[in-house]
Order: sequence, then structure tokens, then C-alpha cells
Amino acid sequence: LMNEDIRIHSWPCSYYLDTSKQWVSGRLSLTPVAIKFTADKTGELLVNFHLSSVSEIKKESSNLIFSSLTILERNTKHWFSSLQPNRNVVFNILEHFWREQLLSSQGAGAEAAALESTKGKELTGLLTGSQKRLEDTAKVLHYQGEQFDNIMRGLNKIEGDMDVADRLLTELESPSWWPFSSKLWKAPLESKPKETATVSDSKNQEGIIIRIPVIITHRTDSNVKPGKLTLFASGLEISDCNSQVIHRFESKEVDDIRVHTPYEISVRQRFIGKPDTSYRLLSAKMPEAIPILEMQFSKKIQFLEDALGFVGARKSPQVDLGTSIWQAATGLLGGVVQPSSPVGGREGMDNDQVQLQKQEKVSQEEAEELKQILKKLKGLALETEAELERQDEALDSIATSVDRATLTIDKQNRRIKKLT
Repeated sequence: LMNEDIRIHSWPCSYYLDTSKQWVSGRLSLTPVAIKFTADKTGELLVNFHLSSVSEIKKESSNLIFSSLTILERNTKHWFSSLQPNRNVVFNILEHFWREQLLSSQGAGAEAAALESTKGKELTGLLTGSQKRLEDTAKVLHYQGEQFDNIMRGLNKIEGDMDVADRLLTELESPSWWPFSSKLWKAPLESKPKETATVSDSKNQEGIIIRIPVIITHRTDSNVKPGKLTLFASGLEISDCNSQVIHRFESKEVDDIRVHTPYEISVRQRFIGKPDTSYRLLSAKMPEAIPILEMQFSKKIQFLEDALGFVGARKSPQVDLGTSIWQAATGLLGGVVQPSSPVGGREGMDNDQVQLQKQEKVSQEEAEELKQILKKLKGLALETEAELERQDEALDSIATSVDRATLTIDKQNRRIKKLT
């Protein structure tokens, strides 16, 4: 599970302490599930409440002097002022995580639900996540397959054009009394640009892999604004709340992606002689997008120190998708569907051990659900394997066609030189 104590952001500010009727300087902190305030002088934690208990976040003024941020938690109103870098930044980020917490299916009872979760539910969640990742992989592979098909069509077109060029060169090399040499040279070349314009553009037809709400910072600007991040098989797109595109990165344009925390990344394209194009993106849903980014940009993605724990926690239960999940799932299913004697077969098992064994059993309904997910996983794995084999064959064909085209072009160049 994600570490709920991870600090997403913290800001220097002042907090109005009602008991002493004075402003206290300190730091306002946000975790995935809570808001906290720690006093600078004493180090005391003066505020600590769950996001699900918040009913309102507002920008207000206190005593007509301070521009403040208020958070209504149950029946208590908390006042924060002198926020750095500015009130809007803090407001946008807090409101984003608060709204996503409200929309989340986990809600306020997330911790209680996690404690009550059975082994079957845990495994179902793990396999469902794996199924989602396989489906995402299949989308990327499908798009790559379409690109290979386009390349093959382009190469076939080139080969056709070279056949025409061969025929024309033969005509030009024929005796001077042959009447059609000059006419045949021009006609096909004039129609060539029209033919190349028919190459299909699949970009407009490609599907969306995932779209999440984000808080956007451009370069080193202090202001932030809400928007959306959309991941395609061919790249990623950043847009505002009205779905107006702010910037689209094609895969080849992305120079690096840095994962600062499980909730914050930065995407950059470098330029020589002018500023880099860089965006910093923060989202409560970012943990869902990072595995897809890691798959698409494996050589360009970098996990910084605060994100390394997240990587380890995410990868440790399923180091190898093809072995550990399958072994765990099939082994557990085997024990449920066809129960055997207790492991070890000891008669002197104490009550705690018996209770633990009962807790770790999977219900019949969960077993059926797991079998269905496993069936889908197997089908997806076979489809992915078949698509990879097809793409391998396509790459071999492309390499052969390119070699053949290169040789033909070299020969034609030599023939043209002789003619000139």
C-alpha cells in the first residue's frame, strides 16, 4: 500500500491559534490523506486532520488586512495566512487533493477497509492492476503495430516508385531513335507528390490510454493552474480545464521525465540556444499514470529520492509479472478449490496460528472472481505475445526492404551519373 505519511508538499505560513488568540509561524503540510501544521519554535503539531473530514476550503480576509486561506474541518474553522509562494498555489493544490479524496471510492473509511481486507481481496486487487497494465501494454503495442504497417506500406510504395524509375532509366538508356524517352521521364514524377499525400495519419485516430486531473506549473513559474494530463501511445498532452491543449509532447520530443514523488513529475524537452520546454505536474491520480510512463519512457524516466520508496513498494509484490503473480494466484486458488491438509501437518498448532490460517483463506466467490481474472490475463498475455512476434517479423521485413531499397538506389544513382 502507498505510504500515507509521505509529504506531498509543505509551505511556510502562519496559523491562527484560537486558544492564545495569536498567529503562530510554521509549516502547512499535505500528505495523500491529511493536512498538518507544525509550529516553527516548538515543533509542536498543532493541526492534524483527515482530508475526508474537510467540508470547505476558501480564500478569505481576516481583519481586512491578511489574505487568508480557511479550511472548515467538521465544525472547526482553521485560518492560515502569509502563505508562500502565494495563496493561490496553496489553494489550488489543497483543493485538488481534497476533491480527489472525496471522489475516491476509498473515502473516509479507507484505513478500516484495508484492515478488514482478506487475502482474496488483496490478490483480486493485485491481479486487476496487472490486467490493467497488460491492457495498457496491448494498446501501446497495437499502436506500434499500426506504425509498422504504415512503414511497410511506405516501403512498398517506395519499391513501386523505384520500379517505375528503373523502367524510365532503361528508356533513357535506350538508343536515341527511341521516340518516347523524354515524355516517359516526366509524367510519373509529376503524379508522385499526390500519391505520397495519401499516407494515412493515425494520430487523430489513436486511443487515449489514461487521462487524469493535474495541477500544472510551467518552467519555474510560481503560479499553478488546474488542468489535465492525457497519455497516448505516441506521447502525452497537457491541457487546461476547458480541454484546450497547452502543449503536446510526441514520444521522441521528451528528453527526460523526473518522478519527484509518487504524486509529482516533471516533463522536459531540451533545446540548444533557447529555454527548455518544461512542465511540472502534480496529481492525486499520478500513481496510476507513473507505471504507464515508466513503460513508455523506460530510458528517459528518472525516480528521485523521495519517489524511490514508492517504486520499491510498487514493484516488490510483483517483481516478475510472468511468474510471481501467476504462482501466487494459482497456488492460492489450488488450495481453495481443492483443499489439502494444513501446511506442515502439525497437531500442536496453537489458536493464533489456526486463526491466521482461517483469515488467509479465500472465499468461493473470490476464487471464482480470481479464476475469471486469470483467464483474462492469460488471454491478454497470449495476444501480447502474438503481437510481439508479428512485430518482430515486421521489423525483419522492414530491414530487408530497406537493404534492398538502398542497393537499388545506389545502382540508380550510378546509372543517372552515366546519363548526365
